[in-house]
Amino acid sequence: MRAKHDRDAALWQRAVREVTPLAGRSAPVPLAKPAPPAPPRVAGEPPAPAAPPQPLARFAGIDRANAERLKRGRHRIEARLDLHGLTQDEAHRALLAFIRGARGAGQRCVLVITGRGSVGGGVLKAAVPRWFEEVEFRPHLLAISPAQPHDGGAGALYVMLRRNSTGQKR
Repeated sequence: MRAKHDRDAALWQRAVREVTPLAGRSAPVPLAKPAPPAPPRVAGEPPAPAAPPQPLARFAGIDRANAERLKRGRHRIEARLDLHGLTQDEAHRALLAFIRGARGAGQRCVLVITGRGSVGGGVLKAAVPRWFEEVEFRPHLLAISPAQPHDGGAGALYVMLRRNSTGQKR
């Protein structure tokens, strides 16, 4: 198996040797070494516990009726942010500025479009829910939920923001 990977890596390096990156882009990344195979399981040994899935929908900050309205896309979307085409760093900065700005403007329900991603599910689709758990986002959020198909489906999230401390729009 190792020899096949080495041949593939050598072939790839020959193929991209004379490729020049587009302006503003980095050079091609060499192929990574494959991860070593997992050790075989001994018969009768219980399987290793899988990590619990990270729940995408969080409704701890709102009542059941508002949680249902959010899940069903019944809240009026007051602002939208499309993260398509951004790097993770750019997307993180844009998302934080957007969330802070929307909350500062007294908006309650916003839509964040991450995209579904191509093969593998999408980097931003996986990253945004993790970012929402970070300390700089938490004070702004009440609930998140996957969007309905007409708002982007699996490639978008409804986000319910906390009210301003004054409770008024600025």
